[in-house]
Amino acid sequence: METTLQSLVSHLSTLSCSGCGKQYSPFEKQTVSACCQLPLLAGYNLAKSLSKEVLQKREGTMWRYLEMLPVLHKENIVSLGEGYTPILTLNNLAKKYELRSLQLKDEGQNPTGSFKARGLSMAISKAKEHGVEGCIIPTAGNAGVAMAAYCAKAGMRATVVMPRHTPKAFRDECYWYGAEVVLVDGLINDCAARAKELNSAGELLDVSTLKEPYRIEGKKTMGYEIAEQAIGNCPT
Repeated sequence: METTLQSLVSHLSTLSCSGCGKQYSPFEKQTVSACCQLPLLAGYNLAKSLSKEVLQKREGTMWRYLEMLPVLHKENIVSLGEGYTPILTLNNLAKKYELRSLQLKDEGQNPTGSFKARGLSMAISKAKEHGVEGCIIPTAGNAGVAMAAYCAKAGMRATVVMPRHTPKAFRDECYWYGAEVVLVDGLINDCAARAKELNSAGELLDVSTLKEPYRIEGKKTMGYEIAEQAIGNCPT
């Protein structure tokens, strides 16, 4: 995909192998590194930092950190309002276990009910940016629901491979989002093997954990938010 640095909203500058450090183009579709078959890690141009004043004026989602996220053009963002979840103070539990303070970041308030929404929102956004038409994932529940939801929003085909014993609620949600659900007699590793078999022709993008570079980029926003919320710059 050809682009110019002047047209970008993201400061994404590199993708490097987490094993040997070899660099790959951040402007082309990537999965794992060809050199070591390991995850690719995104790097950013940090010459320009985000000021507290700028952040305070932005929407309360993980996309407030747009410059430090890998989506190059705003029109490719596939969002359901994920992120910027509240931090709760658990006074009773803190007292019970004789702790000075105990806090909980409530990721259950994400659109699909777990932190998986962050990573899948990012992965599907990048898939859209690269013209991907469908995605596949082996899952025990939450990740499959999240992928199905974001693929539905993006208008992409979604194939979810999960154990047959997965709670019905997770299966039903995937169906409701229009995903193809493949049930496997076995555990998550069996689902991964089945997903690889189903996608032997490579028609779908495998968005399993660490099989592409961008789910982790969505998850990292929890750290950004905790840092921002903990110092009291923005409401929690």
